[in-house]
Amino acid sequence: MFTDRSEAGRLLADRVAERLAALHVTDPVIYALPRGGVPVAAEIAKRLDAPLDLVLVRKIGAPGYPEVAMGAVVDGADPQTILNEDVFAATGGDAAGLSRAGSRELAEIERRRIRYLGDRSRISPAGRVAVIVDDGLATGATAKAALAAVKRQGARLAVLAVPVAPADSIDDMLEYADELIVLHAPREFWAIGPFYEDFHQLSDDETVELLQAAWSRYDRTSTGEA
Repeated sequence: MFTDRSEAGRLLADRVAERLAALHVTDPVIYALPRGGVPVAAEIAKRLDAPLDLVLVRKIGAPGYPEVAMGAVVDGADPQTILNEDVFAATGGDAAGLSRAGSRELAEIERRRIRYLGDRSRISPAGRVAVIVDDGLATGATAKAALAAVKRQGARLAVLAVPVAPADSIDDMLEYADELIVLHAPREFWAIGPFYEDFHQLSDDETVELLQAAWSRYDRTSTGEA
């Protein structure tokens, strides 16, 4: 059990550093999935002295079961939707409902872009090693969408790093991720929360504070001011 997301991030950062060193990667970009992935990713960015950015992605809940992801939509000039085909079929999903739900989530993505990023320039993954970070995997829908997005934008390598994920999700995720780094992959898995003592839902203010601290630290070190 992790104390909180920051502790999980510090532990995960060591594993990420080891794996990237073995791959001779020296210039990764860390992409957090907000909100829960931000404190984890901030620790990894700090450990690697790497830039931190976001992949803005939202789960699309199944009809009547909003906590279950039938898919996810990811930000971009041509927003991409990744479906969990089995969930979509089992819960009676249809194209019209999926489109409506996707539009609602895209509106929330736009709100978050303005709130979290303001006018800060985005970091293109083109030609880079993109490390996608979240606080754990449940269905994996949002992580899959994020990985597909950075690959579509030209990432040289797409790495997924999470503190915890169900063991039976590993093979599925490796269809999307070039590398997968997981600290704990239990066979019995019901939800991410029980693996943390503190798993509170981050507020927008907490998220912005973490991002600005990480950006400030990186900007200082990259200009030699630290």
